[in-house]
Amino acid sequence: MEHLSQKILIVDDEKANRQLLRELLQEEATIIFAKNGEQSLELAEKHLPDLILLDIMMPDMSGFEVMAKIKSNPATINISVIFITGLANSDDEEKGFDLGCCDYIYKPFKANVVVARVLTHLELIQQRKILNEIAHIDALTGVSNRREMDAILAQELLANERDNNQLAVVLIDIDYFKDFNDNYGHGAGDIALKKVAASFKEVLHRPRDFIARFGGEEFVIILPDIDLNGVKMVLNNINQSLAAKEIKHEFSQTFNLLTISLGAVLIGGKTKLTPENVLNKADQLLYKAKHQGRNQMVIEAF
Repeated sequence: MEHLSQKILIVDDEKANRQLLRELLQEEATIIFAKNGEQSLELAEKHLPDLILLDIMMPDMSGFEVMAKIKSNPATINISVIFITGLANSDDEEKGFDLGCCDYIYKPFKANVVVARVLTHLELIQQRKILNEIAHIDALTGVSNRREMDAILAQELLANERDNNQLAVVLIDIDYFKDFNDNYGHGAGDIALKKVAASFKEVLHRPRDFIARFGGEEFVIILPDIDLNGVKMVLNNINQSLAAKEIKHEFSQTFNLLTISLGAVLIGGKTKLTPENVLNKADQLLYKAKHQGRNQMVIEAF
């Protein structure tokens, strides 16, 4: 039953093939269908499946073309892909593996082979996720760590430039947290950090919205494909979520509950900034928010 939490996107222009694969695999994972290459790219980015079964021969674009697009998109680059083909051609196999596929399934389908290969890859994907989480998750709060943030920020800046969108990067600091720790103890401080992280998670639901603990009492939030009003709405919702937790802080000079200060950078697709530039600008805006009295946000567009 553990595989049912995983998702498989089946991409095939023939309805009979889609139905057969669903019958074979529906007990093992949640199944999503795409009839052509264009639809598969939309669904891959929307659902971020664990595994894609991708037909090579399709009328609108070949599986190889779809695969190249999947691997060039930061949102989908890490999705495992098994090619489905009726041609046992060594050149095609080599091309597929060069593009980054993890296996081939051949038509006509042999039920036991399909199930065995898919289950093997689902298991590998699950193990890889666990190892990845250990390496990239902050152990205390359960959100991503600085190392993961560095990688995601670089990816999202490239994607933002490519798609000519807007990207928000928010640096957040808990107000007077040293006073909180000094007076309530580090155990209470750890509990507060977990609650603050939870308040972020409660608000951010889009697949690519990202939270990381930057260090100490600082967090970074990355919001792709968003405008100024969207940023304000998200940050206001975060403040409301945190306020609802009513974490007492009688030693704060701002308020009698735990509060946060936020510095947010909104980057246009034509603005070329390095990750270091972005974080420095967000840090300057955070400093401004703290200098102006804390428990507030400062947002600037570039």
